[in-house]
Amino acid sequence: MGFSTLIDILGSTVIGGLLLLILFRMNDTAVENNYLYSGERIVQQNLVEIVKLIEYDFRKIGYCYDWTKLADPSMVILAATNNRITFLTDFISSANPYGDGVVDTLTYYLGNKSDLTVTPNPNDMILYRLENQTKLVSSGKAMGSNLGVTEFNLTYFDASGDRITSMPKAPPFGIASIQLDIAVENPAAYGNDYSVDRKVIWRQIRLASRNFMIR
Repeated sequence: MGFSTLIDILGSTVIGGLLLLILFRMNDTAVENNYLYSGERIVQQNLVEIVKLIEYDFRKIGYCYDWTKLADPSMVILAATNNRITFLTDFISSANPYGDGVVDTLTYYLGNKSDLTVTPNPNDMILYRLENQTKLVSSGKAMGSNLGVTEFNLTYFDASGDRITSMPKAPPFGIASIQLDIAVENPAAYGNDYSVDRKVIWRQIRLASRNFMIR
């Protein structure tokens, strides 16, 4: 084996190694893109499901099949803060698709980061949905969505469209419309990279239930 042959073998080895590195890099890029696109789709789907449920529930604020039981719309919101709201409504069922005429209580609130430790994302929290908490605490059923919610902010406006900055301690609060801001992130992003561009933000400006108004 001559010197030129050794040079050829060494050159082939180097070129083969470079090609192998390029192949590994292409494979890693393909896997990363697949995870990123899948993660974005999951975040979008999670946000859509959350928004669909919240919009449905919030538009039924003050609704009751037997409207005489909620005759005063100014009293249908029982508590309101920037990330928690409790209101009166009427849950439907398969037997009563328009409600059973019994006044129910529904609460939405955002939990703490310490409540959710099973996901790698350090920012996500459980968005709780609590049914009939104030009527009978022992039967209150809290359901939380572990869908990567990182923000759940509520802003309230009065009948003049002005933002309510100072809320009374008890109803009536004078709320005529609500602005909802929700942000969702991937609960388990690729490489634990939770940069801002992967956060999806949704805003419902001035959501108003017809039951806010005097019938």
